Amino acid sequence: MNNTQLVLDAQANKPGALGRLFDQWLPVVLGWCKRLGSGRINAEDAAHDVFEIVLQRLSSLRDPSVFSSWLYGITRRVLAGHRRRAWFRKWLPGIEPEGIDEGPSPFRRAEQSEVAVRVQHALAQLTDAHREVLVLCDLEERADSEVAEMLGVPKGTVKSRLRRARINLRALVPELAADLHPQHAANGDHR
Repeated sequence: MNNTQLVLDAQANKPGALGRLFDQWLPVVLGWCKRLGSGRINAEDAAHDVFEIVLQRLSSLRDPSVFSSWLYGITRRVLAGHRRRAWFRKWLPGIEPEGIDEGPSPFRRAEQSEVAVRVQHALAQLTDAHREVLVLCDLEERADSEVAEMLGVPKGTVKSRLRRARINLRALVPELAADLHPQHAANGDHR
């Protein structure tokens, strides 16, 4: 079943459609929250908040074909709110930040390597705009035109941000120089 039909079915309250929609998109949203949250927030809490909003507002989505962009926009806003709250908890006297289990799960321990940890730290050091395009274009392998639509910016802006983000990431993690889309590294092109 295509994504548009699944959204239409969920909006029409067809049995099981909302569950299938959430099952399909939860891993994507959780991935966005983990990568774009930069370790400052609890990704699972943020993803939960995203789906609460989707549950409340799905019926108001007029064009189901733009569901992925709509969902990404919700995720961006939720992450911005979580980052603001984390900042306030950190700096307001007498308020302890919520404890986030920073230790990796057994599954994560098995898949992490030293370079993966360094890349995650390097991503956290990038600006939000650079981290977004790098995650969406290079890690999720989305086309720059799709990313432009998701972010609401021109395609050229995505390309220039992506080029700058790659340069910055390579500077932070030099061993990535050959692995970060080497065929595009020289000219900054993406697909």
